[in-house]
Amino acid sequence: MGITRPEARLLDLTRLVSRAGRPMTGVDRVEFAYLRQLLEEGPLYGLVRSSLGFVLLDAAGCAQLRDRLTHGGWGPPDRLSRIKRGLDPTRARAEADLRRICRDRCLPIGLSRMLRRHLPQGVHYINTGHTNLTDRVLSALTGVGARIAVLIHDTIPLDAPEYQRPETALRFRRFLTRAAGRADLLICNSYQTQADITRHLGAGRVPPCVVAHLGIDPPVPGVAPRGPWQGAPYFVTLGTIEPRKNHAFLLDLWPEVAPAHLLICGSRGWRNEAVFERLDARPERVHELPGLPDSEIAALMQGANGVLFPSLAEGYGLPPIEAAALGVPVVCNDLSIYREILEDIPIYAPVTDRYLWATTISMLAKDDRAAQSASADRIREFAPPTWEAHFKTVLNLI
Repeated sequence: MGITRPEARLLDLTRLVSRAGRPMTGVDRVEFAYLRQLLEEGPLYGLVRSSLGFVLLDAAGCAQLRDRLTHGGWGPPDRLSRIKRGLDPTRARAEADLRRICRDRCLPIGLSRMLRRHLPQGVHYINTGHTNLTDRVLSALTGVGARIAVLIHDTIPLDAPEYQRPETALRFRRFLTRAAGRADLLICNSYQTQADITRHLGAGRVPPCVVAHLGIDPPVPGVAPRGPWQGAPYFVTLGTIEPRKNHAFLLDLWPEVAPAHLLICGSRGWRNEAVFERLDARPERVHELPGLPDSEIAALMQGANGVLFPSLAEGYGLPPIEAAALGVPVVCNDLSIYREILEDIPIYAPVTDRYLWATTISMLAKDDRAAQSASADRIREFAPPTWEAHFKTVLNLI
């Protein structure tokens, strides 16, 4: 791979726009970090597949999108917003804004012509959201001689399909096959992900790869919401309420631990009706807190006795890194990705060892000084991965 600075970059922003108005997931944060960084690096365009076709943004449009994603303030829907029935209202306003600020837009059939009209030959296309890497898009990119880089977050849909929607595994396999066949570079967020890609594709089918750990934006705590946990020991678990995150394990465990509160921060996901029913029954000392802004979540984590991650599978795990960056004890399932990124910072407790989880939580709830001191010593030495290091590794190649 030669190291050349591209004349321009084209960042796919489809995922961010499709989730406008919702709290950002880990994948969303990565796409946003690329948007923020590439605006500082030189000529940038943004490509969005909207509900009605494609939108092309120039650098000014990308900057306006960044600002709206940061501060809100989406404009009103336009007449075209009413064509697509059932569209989320915030997404409809976001797409209307894109039509107002775009460099150009087209129906799907006109994508190739639109890209040829505006983009220089050899533009570098970057896809970080696992969306919009379709045959149509790839064909259109060929028309402008684009070099293609795709960031792979994980292969969980293939490794653990039982935690996914029924159609996810097939859709992801097609995405990975396209990426392997057409990308000039795969960006892997970890060595674990690189190994998983190779296992699924076979060594001979993997294009050039670079491993670059994802950075975090240091959490900035605001004012924590108040509730029955005030003045009492409490623990936080953070993530979408879906089977893979294993909230059922904590709900089973909680009656057995010391009288501490459990704060579940995250929106309800999919295929988890049994857990939703249990939460609707309002179990004692368990509180569901969806939709909190990042500053309030950071404040809750900062004041917690510990942050709990019993996930059954993870692609990277930004929330445990953010918790460790705040100096909070982290208790997590013993997954290889946590070992790679966090090394010996967390308290590792396999979810097969229920007794270890219960005793660890009870110990932290009692503010055991020996346990807190040992955890603090580990966390004090922790240097979280940075976006600066990530982009230093990646941007010379894309």
